[in-house]
Amino acid sequence: MDLKAELKRPYEVVILVHPDATVEEQKALFTKNKATIENYKGSIHSLETWGKRTLATPIGKLRKAVYFHAFFEADPQAIIELERTMRINDKVLRFMHTKLDERTPLAKHAESFKKGLAESAQREKEREAKAQLRRQAAQQARSEKFEKYDKEEA
Repeated sequence: MDLKAELKRPYEVVILVHPDATVEEQKALFTKNKATIENYKGSIHSLETWGKRTLATPIGKLRKAVYFHAFFEADPQAIIELERTMRINDKVLRFMHTKLDERTPLAKHAESFKKGLAESAQREKEREAKAQLRRQAAQQARSEKFEKYDKEEA
């Protein structure tokens, strides 16, 4: 029995798809990716659509992309094939596969990832609340300054 043929490793992937890609084109991409993973004796644990978001840095003239995130297990050879097919596909703008720690189950990786997202969202809310308070304080200070100026004029 060849041990190399049964090797399955956990991976995480983020894929940025062209914002003009139709739902059918997106589904075709993931159907093909799923078939490739299954051909290499792998399985998809989760696939999430984050929707259309603004890019931090424009890619060409594009400022937005549709984001996808997935956890899966597969043979390392599957990654080579997945990346080859994604480079050929015009609708795929960027992708990044990350090999995860094999000692931790995929469910645990997904759980910690979601926890990190929730913490990040909470920090963003707190930052926005502080910024709102600063804006209100600055507005209050400006209005008091103008009231004082108006009283001196009268």
